[in-house]
Parts: sequence; C-alpha cells; structure tokens
Amino acid sequence: MNSPNAILKPGGDQLPSKPGSSAARTFFLWVVIGLAFVVITAFYFLRRLNRLEHQVAGLGKQAEQTNQTLQQIAEKSDVALRHASQAEANAQQAAQLRDQAETAKAKSEEEAEVAKQQAQVARNDATLAQQKAEEYRKQREEELNRLQTALSQIADTRRTAMGLIMTLGSKSIRFDFDRSDVRPENREVLSRIAGVLIALKGYSIYVYGYTDDIGTQEYNLKLSQRRAEAVRD
Repeated sequence: MNSPNAILKPGGDQLPSKPGSSAARTFFLWVVIGLAFVVITAFYFLRRLNRLEHQVAGLGKQAEQTNQTLQQIAEKSDVALRHASQAEANAQQAAQLRDQAETAKAKSEEEAEVAKQQAQVARNDATLAQQKAEEYRKQREEELNRLQTALSQIADTRRTAMGLIMTLGSKSIRFDFDRSDVRPENREVLSRIAGVLIALKGYSIYVYGYTDDIGTQEYNLKLSQRRAEAVRD
C-alpha cells in the first residue's frame, strides 16, 4: 500500500509538544507557587500570632504585676493615711495638752504671784506685830517698874517669873485669932495698895492668906480663904 508512515529514529529530534500540555504545566506551576505563597504566608502569620500570644502573655503578667503593685501601693497608701490620721489626732492631742499645760502654768504663776504677795503681806504683818509686841513689852516693862517702885513704898515687892509678888507681913496686916475681919488700922494700907492698882488694866491679882498651924488643915484652909477674900474686898 502506498500510505505514508512515520518512522521513529532513536536519538533523533524530539517530538513536537502539544499546545494543551504547556498550559497545564504553567497552571500547575502557578498553583504550586500560590500554594507555596499561602504556606509561607500562613507560616509567617502563625509565627506572628505566636509572637503576639507571647507578647500578650507577657503583657498579662506585666498587667498582673502592675495590679499587684497598685494594690500594694493602695495598701501602703491606706496605711500612710491611717498613720497620717493618727499623727493628726496625736498632734491635736499634743496641742490640747500643750494648751492645758500653758493654762496650768499661767494659773500656777498667777497663784505663785498671789502667794508671794500674801507672803509679803504676812511678813509685813509679822514685822508690824513684832514691833507692836516689842513696844507692848517695853510699855509693860516700864509699867511693871513703876508699879514695883510704887508698891515697894508700901510693902516688900519683888519681881519673879510669875510677876510682882507683894508680901504683906505681920507689920502691914494682922488678923485676930480665928478671925477674918480686916482691922480698921490695916485698911489704910489696903487703900494705898488699891489706889496704886486701880488704874491698871490687863493684870490679874492673886491674894493668898495664911494661918498658923493651930487647928485642922481643912479649917485653916477655909480661914485662909476668908481672910484673902476680906483683903480682896
């Protein structure tokens, strides 16, 4: 038969490619490139996401630490406020105590000044009283001297710690036996004594009577009392 035949020779020229096969390879290449891009992009975003998660976790820890720090600061602030409040209360109390102390000091100083003035007045009064007492003592001394001089002209008179003692012996006044009446001749002596003593003030006069040893002690005591009263009257 006379039909054309294609003869393949080894090692000869390549067979011509078909048009559809080239497009498929191009499409496949783009698909591979796209998948590679997607994979790379996904890997990149996954890494970014992982980093962001780590950053978020770190920020969370920082936020927690910050919250703890803020809480500690708040607690310290509360403690500081309580201390400040207590310090203010203590300061007010100290101010009140200081005011009370100043008031007490002023009162004490005032009382001390009053006491000082009173003490000065008391010293002045004591000095005046001492002067008056000394003047009175001198007056009494002079008066006693005059009195002793006057009474000594009548009877024996001497000075003792008890005062002036005037002894009316038997030559001045005598009583009859067992009698307490003053004799008329003795009244002149008593009148002279009364004339000296009548002007005196502030003195006490004691009259003692004596008897002999005849009779009982009780009787003689009563007789002595009657004789002293007779001289006094």
